[in-house]
Amino acid sequence: MATGTAAQMRAWTGPAILSFGFRPFFLGGATWAAVAMILWVLMLSGQLTLPTRFDPVSWHVHEFLFGYLGAILAGFLLTAVPNWTGRLPVIGWPLCVLALVWLAGRGAIMLSADMPWGITAGIDLAFPLLLGLVILREIIAGRNWRNLVVLILLVVFTLANALFHLDAAQGRNPAQGIGLRLGLATAMMMIAVIGGRVVPSFTRNWLASNGYAARPAPPMQRFDKAVLLLTALVLLVWVLRPHGAATGLMLLATGVAHLWRLARWRGWLTGGEPLVWVLHAGYAFLPVGALAMGGAALMPDALATASAQHIWMAGAIGLMTLAVSTRATLGHTGQKLHAGSGTVALYGLVIASVAARLASGIWPDLPFLEVAAICWIASFGGFALLYGPLLLRAKPTTV
Repeated sequence: MATGTAAQMRAWTGPAILSFGFRPFFLGGATWAAVAMILWVLMLSGQLTLPTRFDPVSWHVHEFLFGYLGAILAGFLLTAVPNWTGRLPVIGWPLCVLALVWLAGRGAIMLSADMPWGITAGIDLAFPLLLGLVILREIIAGRNWRNLVVLILLVVFTLANALFHLDAAQGRNPAQGIGLRLGLATAMMMIAVIGGRVVPSFTRNWLASNGYAARPAPPMQRFDKAVLLLTALVLLVWVLRPHGAATGLMLLATGVAHLWRLARWRGWLTGGEPLVWVLHAGYAFLPVGALAMGGAALMPDALATASAQHIWMAGAIGLMTLAVSTRATLGHTGQKLHAGSGTVALYGLVIASVAARLASGIWPDLPFLEVAAICWIASFGGFALLYGPLLLRAKPTTV
């Protein structure tokens, strides 16, 4: 009988992609990020009309925030939770069912025009609900109460998705509704909480192994907890009242606090390893986005809210998830923890996409929006091509 994670994976004789949670969801999420962007560009250009009840912008927002990010969250949690709890991972056909339920959600949204909104929402929400039940079971069985906060964030993320569906059903604009803001705010809290653990931890390991005397500030000290509390309160205010001077000033304060937090992790010393510095770069989009959102709230004529929001959506979410996906894939498939030139190019393409998207808000007559889409497609499509073979084949056995 398999008595450990490695033994259980060796005992699995089915497709390698079902041997660990990160495999189907990192590959499926990245592929969907590229395909959905292609579909959205075709929709905007009038070359394609999807039979969905969502308008093109709302479909685009939903499928990247709840569709793509939902898959990456699943891959991360199903891989991390066994380490947190000491229990066996979800593999094989139960993992296959989870992946198929996620895929069914993508199809239901795409074909929702002639479907009752409750059926569409039910199919789409089935995936995060099942994932939440799996994580809850593992936390309870492993008595790992410390990580209940991650499950709570997943529950709020699921609620946000439900509110997004409700906005669409009632004829409101979901892309500007409370569901979108709550989902995005929850994603930022996930980056603040989980990133606040992994970024200084991986940085410390790399600095120590490369002979640096400097060390990042230990994670989750009193200062970090104060920043997280501030962030949660400010994001709640933004969700409920996104406009106005008070909200803008609070967002600016949050951005400054996270820049200070990030500086304590000494990321400037990690330039020799892209797998480490990209974590700092991905996290940096959180405070930069908060500063931009604060500026948009204070001076709406100078910076459009949608452009500022993309710093969080494409920058913080896009780059941080790509950073985690590349690192976890290399580590769990027996590869050296080093980012080659192809991986660095993937990171650069996401950063270029964010920059081009911001530029499109300043110079709308120039083709920056198209450049942003091309860079995004190249980055996540490139991940699928570059990392797909690693995700589809079994980890080499050691003798």
